[in-house]
Amino acid sequence: MQRSYVHGASSVPLLGETIFENFRRSAQRYGDRDALVVRSQGKRFTWGELLDQTRLAARGLMARGVQKGDRVGIWSPNRFEWVVMQYATAAMGAILVNVNPAYKTSELEYVIQQSGMSHLIYARQFRQSDFHGMVQQTRPKCPQLREVIQLEDGWEHLLAGAREVGEPQLLQREASLDPDDAINIQYTSGTTGFPKGATLSHNNILNNGYFIGEALKYSENDRVCIPVPFYHCFGMVLGNLACTTHGSCMVIPGEAFDPLAVLETVQAEKCTALYGVPTMFIGVLEHPRFQEFDVSRLRTGIMAGSPCPIEVMKRVQSQLHMPEVTICYGMTETSPVSTQSAVDDPLDKRVSTVGRVHPHVEVKIVNPENGMTVPRGTPGELCTRGYLVMLGYWNNETATRAAIDASRWMHTGDLATMDVDGYVNIVGRIKDMIIRGGENIYPREIEEFLYTHPAVSDVQVIGVPSEKYVEEVMAWVKLKPGAQVTESGLDAYCRGKIATYKIPRYWKFVDSFPMTVTGKIQKFRMREMAVEELGLHKAAKVKTA
Repeated sequence: MQRSYVHGASSVPLLGETIFENFRRSAQRYGDRDALVVRSQGKRFTWGELLDQTRLAARGLMARGVQKGDRVGIWSPNRFEWVVMQYATAAMGAILVNVNPAYKTSELEYVIQQSGMSHLIYARQFRQSDFHGMVQQTRPKCPQLREVIQLEDGWEHLLAGAREVGEPQLLQREASLDPDDAINIQYTSGTTGFPKGATLSHNNILNNGYFIGEALKYSENDRVCIPVPFYHCFGMVLGNLACTTHGSCMVIPGEAFDPLAVLETVQAEKCTALYGVPTMFIGVLEHPRFQEFDVSRLRTGIMAGSPCPIEVMKRVQSQLHMPEVTICYGMTETSPVSTQSAVDDPLDKRVSTVGRVHPHVEVKIVNPENGMTVPRGTPGELCTRGYLVMLGYWNNETATRAAIDASRWMHTGDLATMDVDGYVNIVGRIKDMIIRGGENIYPREIEEFLYTHPAVSDVQVIGVPSEKYVEEVMAWVKLKPGAQVTESGLDAYCRGKIATYKIPRYWKFVDSFPMTVTGKIQKFRMREMAVEELGLHKAAKVKTA
Protein backbone atom coordinates (compact mmCIF):
# COMPACT_ATOMS: atom_id res chain seq x y z
CA MET A 1 0.00 0.00 0.00
CA GLN A 2 1.33 3.43 -0.98
CA ARG A 3 0.41 5.92 1.73
CA SER A 4 -0.82 9.44 1.06
CA TYR A 5 2.38 11.07 2.28
CA VAL A 6 4.97 13.15 0.44
CA HIS A 7 8.01 15.15 1.46
CA GLY A 8 9.24 18.03 -0.68
CA ALA A 9 12.90 17.08 -0.59
CA SER A 10 15.00 19.85 -2.10
CA SER A 11 18.63 20.68 -2.77
CA VAL A 12 17.76 24.40 -2.54
CA PRO A 13 18.23 25.46 1.09
CA LEU A 14 15.83 27.52 3.17
CA LEU A 15 16.66 31.19 3.67
CA GLY A 16 17.99 31.51 7.20
CA GLU A 17 17.55 35.26 7.50
CA THR A 18 15.04 37.97 8.33
CA ILE A 19 12.78 39.55 5.75
CA PHE A 20 14.66 42.85 5.78
CA GLU A 21 18.08 41.21 5.49
CA ASN A 22 16.83 39.55 2.32
CA PHE A 23 15.18 42.75 1.08
CA ARG A 24 18.32 44.81 1.64
CA ARG A 25 20.46 42.33 -0.29
CA SER A 26 18.05 42.49 -3.24
CA ALA A 27 18.09 46.29 -3.10
CA GLN A 28 21.88 46.38 -3.13
CA ARG A 29 22.01 43.97 -6.05
CA TYR A 30 19.32 45.57 -8.22
CA GLY A 31 19.61 49.19 -7.05
CA ASP A 32 18.61 51.14 -10.18
CA ARG A 33 16.01 48.71 -11.51
CA ASP A 34 12.29 49.17 -10.86
CA ALA A 35 11.16 47.62 -7.57
CA LEU A 36 7.62 48.99 -7.11
CA VAL A 37 5.17 50.70 -9.45
CA VAL A 38 1.75 51.85 -8.17
CA ARG A 39 -0.13 53.28 -11.14
CA SER A 40 -3.17 54.51 -9.19
CA GLN A 41 -0.89 56.77 -7.10
CA GLY A 42 1.57 57.63 -9.85
CA LYS A 43 4.40 56.24 -7.75
CA ARG A 44 7.50 54.50 -9.03
CA PHE A 45 10.45 53.35 -6.91
CA THR A 46 13.77 51.82 -7.84
CA TRP A 47 15.19 49.27 -5.43
CA GLY A 48 17.48 51.91 -3.95
CA GLU A 49 14.64 54.38 -3.50
CA LEU A 50 12.36 51.77 -1.94
CA LEU A 51 15.11 50.75 0.48
CA ASP A 52 15.58 54.38 1.53
CA GLN A 53 11.82 54.89 2.01
CA THR A 54 11.61 51.72 4.07
CA ARG A 55 14.49 52.71 6.32
CA LEU A 56 12.92 56.12 6.94
CA ALA A 57 9.59 54.53 7.85
CA ALA A 58 11.30 52.05 10.18
CA ARG A 59 13.17 54.85 11.98
CA GLY A 60 9.95 56.91 12.06
CA LEU A 61 8.19 54.08 13.87
CA MET A 62 11.06 53.82 16.34
CA ALA A 63 10.87 57.56 16.95
CA ARG A 64 7.23 57.11 17.93
CA GLY A 65 8.21 54.57 20.56
CA VAL A 66 7.40 51.39 18.68
CA GLN A 67 9.37 48.55 20.24
CA LYS A 68 10.32 45.13 18.98
CA GLY A 69 7.24 42.91 19.25
CA ASP A 70 4.74 45.78 19.38
CA ARG A 71 1.72 45.24 17.14
CA VAL A 72 1.31 47.83 14.39
CA GLY A 73 -1.88 47.64 12.34
CA ILE A 74 -2.23 48.57 8.68
CA TRP A 75 -5.77 49.26 7.43
CA SER A 76 -5.55 50.30 3.82
CA PRO A 77 -6.24 49.12 0.29
CA ASN A 78 -3.30 48.42 -2.04
CA ARG A 79 -1.05 51.47 -1.87
CA PHE A 80 2.69 52.01 -1.88
CA GLU A 81 2.60 52.81 1.84
CA TRP A 82 1.32 49.28 2.56
CA VAL A 83 4.39 47.79 0.87
CA VAL A 84 6.74 50.16 2.69
CA MET A 85 5.17 49.30 6.06
CA GLN A 86 5.46 45.57 5.33
CA TYR A 87 9.23 45.87 5.06
CA ALA A 88 9.69 48.72 7.58
CA THR A 89 8.08 46.73 10.40
CA ALA A 90 10.21 43.74 9.43
CA ALA A 91 13.30 45.96 9.64
CA MET A 92 12.66 47.22 13.16
CA GLY A 93 10.88 44.21 14.62
CA ALA A 94 7.27 45.32 15.05
CA ILE A 95 4.57 42.76 14.29
CA LEU A 96 2.46 43.93 11.36
CA VAL A 97 -1.26 43.30 11.87
CA ASN A 98 -3.16 43.09 8.58
CA VAL A 99 -6.63 44.63 8.84
CA ASN A 100 -9.11 43.65 6.13
CA PRO A 101 -10.32 46.77 4.23
CA ALA A 102 -13.83 45.25 4.23
CA TYR A 103 -14.04 45.33 8.04
CA LYS A 104 -16.58 47.49 9.83
CA THR A 105 -16.54 48.87 13.36
CA SER A 106 -17.19 45.70 15.37
CA GLU A 107 -14.51 43.77 13.46
CA LEU A 108 -11.99 46.61 13.72
CA GLU A 109 -12.53 46.91 17.46
CA TYR A 110 -12.12 43.17 17.95
CA VAL A 111 -8.84 42.97 16.01
CA ILE A 112 -7.34 46.01 17.79
CA GLN A 113 -8.19 44.60 21.19
CA GLN A 114 -7.37 40.96 20.51
CA SER A 115 -3.94 41.77 19.06
CA GLY A 116 -3.11 44.39 21.68
CA MET A 117 -2.37 46.82 18.85
CA SER A 118 -0.39 49.89 19.93
CA HIS A 119 -0.39 51.81 16.62
CA LEU A 120 -2.77 51.84 13.66
CA ILE A 121 -1.85 53.23 10.26
CA TYR A 122 -4.88 53.72 8.04
CA ALA A 123 -6.22 55.27 4.86
CA ARG A 124 -8.90 57.95 5.13
CA GLN A 125 -11.43 55.93 3.15
CA PHE A 126 -11.86 53.10 0.68
CA ARG A 127 -14.79 52.85 -1.70
CA GLN A 128 -17.87 53.56 0.44
CA SER A 129 -16.13 52.90 3.75
CA ASP A 130 -15.22 55.88 5.92
CA PHE A 131 -12.15 54.46 7.65
CA HIS A 132 -11.47 57.71 9.50
CA GLY A 133 -14.97 57.85 10.93
CA MET A 134 -14.80 54.21 12.02
CA VAL A 135 -11.40 54.74 13.65
CA GLN A 136 -12.72 57.74 15.60
CA GLN A 137 -15.74 55.72 16.68
CA THR A 138 -13.67 52.75 17.74
CA ARG A 139 -10.63 54.36 19.35
CA PRO A 140 -12.26 55.33 22.69
CA LYS A 141 -13.07 51.64 23.24
CA CYS A 142 -9.43 50.62 22.73
CA PRO A 143 -7.28 52.29 25.42
CA GLN A 144 -4.17 50.28 24.51
CA LEU A 145 -4.14 51.89 21.04
CA ARG A 146 -1.57 54.63 21.70
CA GLU A 147 -1.55 56.36 18.32
CA VAL A 148 -3.32 56.37 14.98
CA ILE A 149 -1.69 57.66 11.79
CA GLN A 150 -3.79 58.56 8.79
CA LEU A 151 -1.83 58.07 5.58
CA GLU A 152 -3.10 61.19 3.83
CA ASP A 153 -2.18 63.51 6.70
CA GLY A 154 0.46 61.62 8.66
CA TRP A 155 2.74 59.73 6.27
CA GLU A 156 5.21 62.55 5.69
CA HIS A 157 5.24 63.30 9.43
CA LEU A 158 6.06 59.65 10.09
CA LEU A 159 9.01 59.78 7.69
CA ALA A 160 10.15 63.15 9.06
CA GLY A 161 10.36 61.60 12.52
CA ALA A 162 13.22 59.45 11.26
CA ARG A 163 15.63 62.32 11.99
CA GLU A 164 15.16 61.59 15.72
CA VAL A 165 16.55 58.06 15.31
CA GLY A 166 19.93 57.51 13.70
CA GLU A 167 20.79 54.78 11.23
CA PRO A 168 23.03 53.06 13.83
CA GLN A 169 20.01 52.65 16.12
CA LEU A 170 18.07 50.98 13.33
CA LEU A 171 21.01 48.68 12.59
CA GLN A 172 21.21 47.80 16.27
CA ARG A 173 17.49 46.95 16.30
CA GLU A 174 17.92 44.85 13.15
CA ALA A 175 20.74 42.91 14.76
CA SER A 176 18.45 41.94 17.64
CA LEU A 177 15.96 40.22 15.33
CA ASP A 178 15.80 36.49 14.65
CA PRO A 179 14.23 34.71 11.66
CA ASP A 180 11.94 32.81 14.02
CA ASP A 181 10.49 36.01 15.55
CA ALA A 182 6.80 36.70 14.98
CA ILE A 183 6.51 39.44 12.36
CA ASN A 184 2.94 39.29 11.03
CA ILE A 185 -0.58 38.58 12.29
CA GLN A 186 -3.30 37.79 9.78
CA TYR A 187 -6.85 37.31 11.00
CA THR A 188 -8.76 34.37 9.65
CA SER A 189 -12.31 33.56 10.66
CA GLY A 190 -13.00 30.40 12.60
CA THR A 191 -15.84 28.15 13.62
CA THR A 192 -15.76 29.60 17.14
CA GLY A 193 -17.35 32.72 15.72
CA PHE A 194 -14.48 35.20 16.08
CA PRO A 195 -11.43 35.77 13.87
CA LYS A 196 -8.21 34.09 14.98
CA GLY A 197 -4.85 35.79 14.51
CA ALA A 198 -2.52 33.48 12.61
CA THR A 199 0.93 34.51 13.84
CA LEU A 200 3.67 34.18 11.24
CA SER A 201 7.45 34.53 11.47
CA HIS A 202 10.09 35.88 9.10
CA ASN A 203 11.05 32.27 8.42
CA ASN A 204 7.45 31.31 7.61
CA ILE A 205 6.54 33.89 5.00
CA LEU A 206 9.97 34.79 3.60
CA ASN A 207 10.67 31.19 2.59
CA ASN A 208 7.15 30.63 1.29
CA GLY A 209 7.43 33.69 -0.92
CA TYR A 210 10.87 32.58 -2.06
CA PHE A 211 9.79 29.10 -3.15
CA ILE A 212 6.69 30.49 -4.87
CA GLY A 213 9.02 32.72 -6.90
CA GLU A 214 11.25 29.74 -7.60
CA ALA A 215 8.26 27.74 -8.90
CA LEU A 216 7.37 30.64 -11.23
CA LYS A 217 11.00 30.98 -12.34
CA TYR A 218 11.12 34.66 -11.36
CA SER A 219 14.17 36.84 -11.97
CA GLU A 220 15.00 40.55 -12.03
CA ASN A 221 13.48 40.62 -15.51
CA ASP A 222 9.97 39.82 -14.29
CA ARG A 223 7.30 42.43 -13.67
CA VAL A 224 4.40 41.04 -11.66
CA CYS A 225 0.92 42.59 -11.84
CA ILE A 226 -0.64 42.22 -8.36
CA PRO A 227 -4.36 43.16 -8.26
CA VAL A 228 -5.05 40.89 -5.27
CA PRO A 229 -5.21 42.50 -1.79
CA PHE A 230 -2.12 43.00 0.36
CA TYR A 231 -4.00 42.31 3.60
CA HIS A 232 -4.20 38.68 2.46
CA CYS A 233 -1.27 36.29 1.95
CA PHE A 234 -2.06 36.28 -1.77
CA GLY A 235 -0.88 39.87 -2.05
CA MET A 236 1.85 40.21 0.53
CA VAL A 237 3.49 36.76 0.25
CA LEU A 238 2.69 35.29 -3.18
CA GLY A 239 2.96 38.82 -4.53
CA ASN A 240 5.43 41.01 -2.67
CA LEU A 241 7.74 38.46 -1.06
CA ALA A 242 7.95 36.30 -4.19
CA CYS A 243 9.11 39.45 -6.00
CA THR A 244 11.54 40.88 -3.48
CA THR A 245 13.33 37.55 -2.98
CA HIS A 246 14.03 37.43 -6.72
CA GLY A 247 14.55 41.07 -7.68
CA SER A 248 11.27 41.16 -9.62
CA CYS A 249 9.20 44.35 -9.86
CA MET A 250 5.92 44.63 -7.94
CA VAL A 251 3.35 46.33 -10.20
CA ILE A 252 0.13 47.49 -8.53
CA PRO A 253 -2.72 48.47 -10.89
CA GLY A 254 -4.98 50.05 -8.26
CA GLU A 255 -6.37 50.07 -4.75
CA ALA A 256 -8.64 47.13 -5.60
CA PHE A 257 -9.31 44.88 -8.55
CA ASP A 258 -10.57 46.55 -11.70
CA PRO A 259 -10.28 44.62 -14.98
CA LEU A 260 -9.66 47.69 -17.13
CA ALA A 261 -6.91 48.92 -14.79
CA VAL A 262 -5.32 45.46 -14.95
CA LEU A 263 -5.31 45.48 -18.75
CA GLU A 264 -3.90 49.01 -18.89
CA THR A 265 -1.21 48.11 -16.37
CA VAL A 266 -0.18 44.86 -18.03
CA GLN A 267 0.29 46.70 -21.33
CA ALA A 268 1.93 49.88 -20.03
CA GLU A 269 4.32 48.15 -17.63
CA LYS A 270 5.04 45.15 -19.89
CA CYS A 271 4.09 42.73 -17.14
CA THR A 272 5.29 39.15 -17.36
CA ALA A 273 3.05 37.71 -14.64
CA LEU A 274 -0.51 38.24 -13.41
CA TYR A 275 -2.31 37.08 -10.26
CA GLY A 276 -5.98 36.57 -9.44
CA VAL A 277 -8.81 34.33 -8.37
CA PRO A 278 -10.75 32.74 -11.27
CA THR A 279 -13.44 35.43 -11.21
CA MET A 280 -10.77 38.11 -11.68
CA PHE A 281 -9.36 36.36 -14.74
CA ILE A 282 -12.89 35.99 -16.11
CA GLY A 283 -13.46 39.70 -15.56
CA VAL A 284 -10.31 40.56 -17.51
CA LEU A 285 -11.03 38.15 -20.37
CA GLU A 286 -14.64 39.32 -20.74
CA HIS A 287 -13.94 43.05 -20.57
CA PRO A 288 -15.42 44.67 -23.71
CA ARG A 289 -12.10 46.36 -24.51
CA PHE A 290 -9.93 43.28 -23.98
CA GLN A 291 -8.87 43.08 -27.63
CA GLU A 292 -7.45 46.61 -27.53
CA PHE A 293 -4.59 45.69 -25.21
CA ASP A 294 -1.23 44.05 -25.79
CA VAL A 295 -0.78 41.35 -23.17
CA SER A 296 1.81 39.39 -25.12
CA ARG A 297 4.58 39.93 -22.53
CA LEU A 298 2.71 37.76 -19.99
CA ARG A 299 4.05 34.24 -19.49
CA THR A 300 3.09 33.12 -15.99
CA GLY A 301 1.08 33.93 -12.87
CA ILE A 302 -1.01 32.40 -10.13
CA MET A 303 -4.66 31.46 -10.01
CA ALA A 304 -5.85 30.57 -6.52
CA GLY A 305 -8.66 31.12 -4.03
CA SER A 306 -11.27 28.81 -5.56
CA PRO A 307 -11.48 25.99 -8.12
CA CYS A 308 -10.57 26.90 -11.69
CA PRO A 309 -12.91 25.81 -14.50
CA ILE A 310 -10.95 24.12 -17.29
CA GLU A 311 -12.30 26.47 -19.98
CA VAL A 312 -11.10 29.48 -17.99
CA MET A 313 -7.63 27.93 -17.66
CA LYS A 314 -7.49 27.32 -21.42
CA ARG A 315 -8.44 30.95 -22.15
CA VAL A 316 -5.89 32.27 -19.66
CA GLN A 317 -3.17 30.23 -21.31
CA SER A 318 -4.09 31.21 -24.87
CA GLN A 319 -5.78 34.63 -24.85
CA LEU A 320 -3.73 36.05 -21.96
CA HIS A 321 -0.52 34.44 -23.23
CA MET A 322 0.10 32.71 -19.89
CA PRO A 323 1.15 29.15 -20.78
CA GLU A 324 3.00 28.85 -17.48
CA VAL A 325 0.13 29.89 -15.16
CA THR A 326 0.06 27.83 -11.95
CA ILE A 327 -2.46 26.84 -9.30
CA CYS A 328 -1.66 27.23 -5.59
CA TYR A 329 -3.28 25.70 -2.52
CA GLY A 330 -2.79 26.74 1.06
CA MET A 331 -4.16 28.57 4.06
CA THR A 332 -3.09 31.59 6.06
CA GLU A 333 -1.90 29.31 8.85
CA THR A 334 0.65 27.75 6.48
CA SER A 335 2.15 31.00 5.21
CA PRO A 336 0.13 30.16 2.95
CA VAL A 337 1.16 27.78 0.12
CA SER A 338 1.80 24.08 0.71
CA THR A 339 1.16 22.72 -2.80
CA GLN A 340 1.55 24.31 -6.23
CA SER A 341 1.38 23.13 -9.81
CA ALA A 342 4.54 23.48 -11.89
CA VAL A 343 4.78 25.78 -14.91
CA ASP A 344 5.15 22.73 -17.16
CA ASP A 345 2.52 20.46 -15.58
CA PRO A 346 -0.04 18.98 -18.02
CA LEU A 347 -3.22 21.05 -18.34
CA ASP A 348 -5.40 18.38 -16.73
CA LYS A 349 -3.16 18.31 -13.65
CA ARG A 350 -3.25 22.09 -13.37
CA VAL A 351 -7.05 22.10 -13.37
CA SER A 352 -8.05 18.89 -11.61
CA THR A 353 -5.43 19.17 -8.83
CA VAL A 354 -3.70 21.80 -6.71
CA GLY A 355 -0.28 20.52 -7.70
CA ARG A 356 2.37 18.81 -5.64
CA VAL A 357 4.07 19.49 -2.35
CA HIS A 358 6.32 22.56 -1.98
CA PRO A 359 10.03 22.23 -1.17
CA HIS A 360 10.88 21.49 2.49
CA VAL A 361 7.21 20.71 3.25
CA GLU A 362 5.51 17.48 4.27
CA VAL A 363 1.94 16.66 3.30
CA LYS A 364 -0.16 13.72 4.39
CA ILE A 365 -3.82 12.81 4.13
CA VAL A 366 -5.35 11.16 7.17
CA ASN A 367 -8.56 9.55 8.29
CA PRO A 368 -10.25 12.33 10.33
CA GLU A 369 -11.63 9.76 12.75
CA ASN A 370 -8.40 8.03 13.80
CA GLY A 371 -5.56 10.13 12.35
CA MET A 372 -4.12 7.25 10.31
CA THR A 373 -2.58 8.08 6.94
CA VAL A 374 -4.88 6.80 4.18
CA PRO A 375 -3.86 4.98 0.97
CA ARG A 376 -3.31 6.98 -2.23
CA GLY A 377 -6.61 7.88 -3.87
CA THR A 378 -8.57 7.71 -0.61
CA PRO A 379 -10.19 10.93 0.69
CA GLY A 380 -9.13 12.26 4.06
CA GLU A 381 -8.05 15.41 5.87
CA LEU A 382 -5.04 17.19 4.41
CA CYS A 383 -2.30 17.96 6.94
CA THR A 384 0.95 19.88 6.42
CA ARG A 385 4.17 20.16 8.39
CA GLY A 386 7.41 22.09 8.06
CA TYR A 387 8.87 25.58 8.19
CA LEU A 388 5.59 27.04 6.83
CA VAL A 389 3.34 26.15 9.81
CA MET A 390 2.43 29.27 11.79
CA LEU A 391 3.76 29.91 15.28
CA GLY A 392 0.16 29.70 16.52
CA TYR A 393 -2.96 31.80 16.95
CA TRP A 394 -2.21 35.05 18.78
CA ASN A 395 -3.21 34.76 22.45
CA ASN A 396 -5.33 31.68 21.73
CA GLU A 397 -3.57 28.54 22.90
CA THR A 398 -6.76 26.49 22.84
CA ALA A 399 -7.37 27.16 19.16
CA THR A 400 -3.67 26.58 18.40
CA ARG A 401 -3.71 23.13 20.02
CA ALA A 402 -6.89 22.27 18.10
CA ALA A 403 -5.23 23.13 14.79
CA ILE A 404 -1.63 21.93 15.29
CA ASP A 405 -1.09 18.50 16.84
CA ALA A 406 1.74 17.38 19.12
CA SER A 407 3.89 16.44 16.11
CA ARG A 408 3.47 19.93 14.59
CA TRP A 409 1.10 18.78 11.83
CA MET A 410 -1.31 21.54 10.79
CA HIS A 411 -4.79 20.10 10.29
CA THR A 412 -6.33 22.07 7.44
CA GLY A 413 -9.93 20.91 7.75
CA ASP A 414 -9.97 20.25 4.00
CA LEU A 415 -10.78 16.87 2.50
CA ALA A 416 -8.34 15.81 -0.20
CA THR A 417 -6.94 12.90 -2.18
CA MET A 418 -3.39 12.22 -3.37
CA ASP A 419 -2.68 10.31 -6.57
CA VAL A 420 0.23 7.96 -7.31
CA ASP A 421 2.31 10.86 -8.67
CA GLY A 422 1.78 12.96 -5.55
CA TYR A 423 -0.72 15.42 -7.02
CA VAL A 424 -3.26 16.63 -4.45
CA ASN A 425 -6.93 17.21 -5.20
CA ILE A 426 -9.22 19.10 -2.80
CA VAL A 427 -12.56 17.29 -2.74
CA GLY A 428 -14.48 19.03 0.02
CA ARG A 429 -14.38 20.80 3.37
CA ILE A 430 -14.77 19.35 6.80
CA LYS A 431 -15.86 22.69 8.14
CA ASP A 432 -18.76 24.62 6.73
CA MET A 433 -16.68 27.33 5.15
CA ILE A 434 -18.35 29.30 2.37
CA ILE A 435 -16.23 30.59 -0.53
CA ARG A 436 -17.87 33.62 -2.13
CA GLY A 437 -15.89 35.03 -5.04
CA GLY A 438 -12.62 33.92 -3.47
CA GLU A 439 -13.46 35.26 0.01
CA ASN A 440 -13.52 32.67 2.79
CA ILE A 441 -16.59 33.07 4.98
CA TYR A 442 -17.22 31.07 8.13
CA PRO A 443 -20.91 30.66 9.02
CA ARG A 444 -20.41 30.68 12.78
CA GLU A 445 -18.98 34.21 12.73
CA ILE A 446 -22.11 35.53 11.00
CA GLU A 447 -24.34 33.45 13.27
CA GLU A 448 -22.68 34.90 16.37
CA PHE A 449 -23.29 38.40 15.08
CA LEU A 450 -26.93 37.80 14.16
CA TYR A 451 -27.54 36.37 17.63
CA THR A 452 -27.05 39.93 18.91
CA HIS A 453 -30.24 41.08 17.17
CA PRO A 454 -32.98 41.35 19.84
CA ALA A 455 -35.56 39.54 17.67
CA VAL A 456 -33.38 36.53 16.78
CA SER A 457 -33.78 33.34 18.79
CA ASP A 458 -31.66 31.03 16.66
CA VAL A 459 -29.89 31.26 13.31
CA GLN A 460 -28.03 28.93 11.00
CA VAL A 461 -25.92 30.16 8.08
CA ILE A 462 -25.13 28.08 5.00
CA GLY A 463 -23.64 28.54 1.56
CA VAL A 464 -25.90 28.11 -1.46
CA PRO A 465 -24.79 27.83 -5.12
CA SER A 466 -24.17 30.90 -7.25
CA GLU A 467 -23.17 31.03 -10.90
CA LYS A 468 -21.37 34.33 -10.39
CA TYR A 469 -19.68 33.89 -6.99
CA VAL A 470 -19.60 30.05 -6.69
CA GLU A 471 -21.46 30.44 -3.37
CA GLU A 472 -23.69 33.01 -1.68
CA VAL A 473 -24.53 33.35 2.00
CA MET A 474 -27.97 32.31 3.24
CA ALA A 475 -29.31 32.67 6.79
CA TRP A 476 -32.12 30.60 8.27
CA VAL A 477 -33.60 32.61 11.13
CA LYS A 478 -35.84 31.56 14.00
CA LEU A 479 -37.43 34.53 15.75
CA LYS A 480 -38.24 34.90 19.42
CA PRO A 481 -41.94 34.44 20.32
CA GLY A 482 -43.89 37.55 19.37
CA ALA A 483 -40.87 39.22 17.76
CA GLN A 484 -41.06 40.68 14.28
CA VAL A 485 -38.36 41.69 11.83
CA THR A 486 -38.15 41.71 8.04
CA GLU A 487 -35.39 40.62 5.68
CA SER A 488 -34.59 44.25 4.96
CA GLY A 489 -34.48 44.93 8.69
CA LEU A 490 -31.89 42.21 9.24
CA ASP A 491 -29.93 43.40 6.23
CA ALA A 492 -29.89 46.95 7.60
CA TYR A 493 -28.77 45.61 10.99
CA CYS A 494 -25.70 44.09 9.34
CA ARG A 495 -24.70 47.13 7.30
CA GLY A 496 -21.70 48.92 8.73
CA LYS A 497 -21.15 46.25 11.39
CA ILE A 498 -19.87 43.26 9.43
CA ALA A 499 -18.11 43.16 6.07
CA THR A 500 -20.50 43.52 3.14
CA TYR A 501 -19.49 40.21 1.58
CA LYS A 502 -20.57 38.40 4.77
CA ILE A 503 -24.10 39.82 4.76
CA PRO A 504 -26.56 37.08 3.71
CA ARG A 505 -27.88 37.31 0.17
CA TYR A 506 -30.86 35.13 1.11
CA TRP A 507 -32.96 35.02 4.28
CA LYS A 508 -35.42 32.33 5.35
CA PHE A 509 -37.64 32.57 8.44
CA VAL A 510 -38.32 29.18 10.03
CA ASP A 511 -39.85 27.65 13.14
CA SER A 512 -37.26 24.86 13.27
CA PHE A 513 -34.23 23.41 11.49
CA PRO A 514 -33.65 19.99 9.93
CA MET A 515 -32.03 17.86 12.64
CA THR A 516 -30.79 14.37 13.28
CA VAL A 517 -32.40 12.28 16.00
CA THR A 518 -29.54 13.33 18.28
CA GLY A 519 -30.30 17.02 17.75
CA LYS A 520 -27.52 17.94 15.33
CA ILE A 521 -28.35 20.52 12.67
CA GLN A 522 -28.27 19.03 9.17
CA LYS A 523 -26.77 21.85 7.14
CA PHE A 524 -26.44 19.65 4.07
CA ARG A 525 -30.21 19.13 4.18
CA MET A 526 -30.76 22.88 4.55
CA ARG A 527 -28.67 23.42 1.43
CA GLU A 528 -30.67 20.84 -0.52
CA MET A 529 -33.93 22.50 0.50
CA ALA A 530 -32.59 25.96 -0.39
CA VAL A 531 -31.48 24.81 -3.85
CA GLU A 532 -34.99 23.46 -4.46
CA GLU A 533 -36.89 26.44 -3.08
CA LEU A 534 -34.72 29.11 -4.70
CA GLY A 535 -34.43 27.34 -8.04
CA LEU A 536 -30.63 27.20 -7.90
CA HIS A 537 -30.32 23.86 -9.68
CA LYS A 538 -28.28 25.26 -12.57
CA ALA A 539 -25.79 26.98 -10.26
CA ALA A 540 -25.54 23.83 -8.15
CA LYS A 541 -24.64 21.79 -11.22
CA VAL A 542 -22.00 24.33 -12.22
CA LYS A 543 -20.43 24.15 -8.79
CA THR A 544 -20.46 20.37 -8.70
CA ALA A 545 -18.91 20.19 -12.14
